Amino acid sequence: MEVVALVPGRDHASTRYRIIQFAEQLSRVGLHLTIEPVARDAARRFKQLSRPRYDQVVILQRKLLPIWQVLLLRQSTRTLVYDFDDAVFYRDSFHSSGPYSLTRTLRFRAAIAAADLVIAGNKYLADYASERVGSKKVEIIPTCVDSSRYQLAEHVDKRPTRLVWIGSSSTLKSLEGARPLLEGIGQSIPHTKLRVICDRFPQFRHMEVEAAAWSSFRESTDLRESDIGISWLSDDPWSRGKCGLKVLQYMAAGLPVVASPVGVHREIIGDEHGFLPQTFKGWIETMARLVKDASLREQLGRAGRERIERLFAPGRWGQVLAERLQDAAVRA
Repeated sequence: MEVVALVPGRDHASTRYRIIQFAEQLSRVGLHLTIEPVARDAARRFKQLSRPRYDQVVILQRKLLPIWQVLLLRQSTRTLVYDFDDAVFYRDSFHSSGPYSLTRTLRFRAAIAAADLVIAGNKYLADYASERVGSKKVEIIPTCVDSSRYQLAEHVDKRPTRLVWIGSSSTLKSLEGARPLLEGIGQSIPHTKLRVICDRFPQFRHMEVEAAAWSSFRESTDLRESDIGISWLSDDPWSRGKCGLKVLQYMAAGLPVVASPVGVHREIIGDEHGFLPQTFKGWIETMARLVKDASLREQLGRAGRERIERLFAPGRWGQVLAERLQDAAVRA
C-alpha cells in the first residue's frame, strides 16, 4: 500500500524527522512512502487535493488548509491522517497579534475532525486534539533522531568552551529571546563563545558568535565539536507545544543540555541528562559549572545519548507509526 505524505516541503525539519526517516520501517510492512509537497499554486493544489486516493493512506503533515480544501481532500481520500508537531492552532510566541487565532483554530479543528487518525508529537498537543475529537482517535509519536548519524562529542579541558544552538531563521527569535542570558554568560564566564548553526546569525555585545551555516553534511560535525547545547523557550501556549528537536539532537551528539523548563524539555531531559534552570542566576551558575567540569559534560552527554537511543529511536517509533497507519486503513 502506498503512503502519500502531503508535506510543507521536502527539506522542512518536520518532513525529515517525522516522515522521511520512518520510510524504512514502513517499507518493511509493505507501506511504500511517497513525499508530495503541498502545491502553492491554487490550480495545482485543487488538482492535488481532489485526486482520487482510495487505495492510499494520506498523511497531511502540519498544514492548516482552508476548510473547503480539507473537505475536498477528505472526499477524495479513503484513509486520511493528520500529523502535527507544533501548536499550529496558535500563532508563534513573537507574533504581534498574540497567540490566539480564530482562523488557525477553525482550520485545525476541521483537519482533525476530517482525519481517521491524528498523530501528535507530544502529550500537550495530543491532549488539545483529544478534547476536540476524543482520545481514541489520537496517537502520540514523539519526534525522533537517529543517534547513529551523530558522532559523540569528546569532552576535554580546553578553551574556548563552545555553547551551541541549532535552528532555522524561523526559530531564531527564540535565541534572540535569550539575549540577556547569553550576554550575562559572556560577561561573567571567560572563554565562552556561541556556535550558531543556522542560515542567519545574530550578534551579541558580550558573547562571541561563531557562525556555522547549516548543512546536512556538516550538522553532526558542528555539534560534535561543541561542548554544551542550549535551548531557550518562553513559557507560552506556542512554546509548550514544541517537540524539542534541537534538544534531541544535542543529546544524540553526546552534549549536556541547558534548557528552559518549558513543555517537553522536562520530559526529554529528565533528571540526569542536563539542567533546567528557572532563573537568570541559575543559568549563569549552571553554565559556570559545566564550563569548568569536562568530566561532568562527558557524564551527562553519554547519559543523554543512551536516553535518546532508548526512548526516541526511529526504529522503535517507526514500527508504532506503521501499525497505526495499517489500523487506520483497515478501519476507514
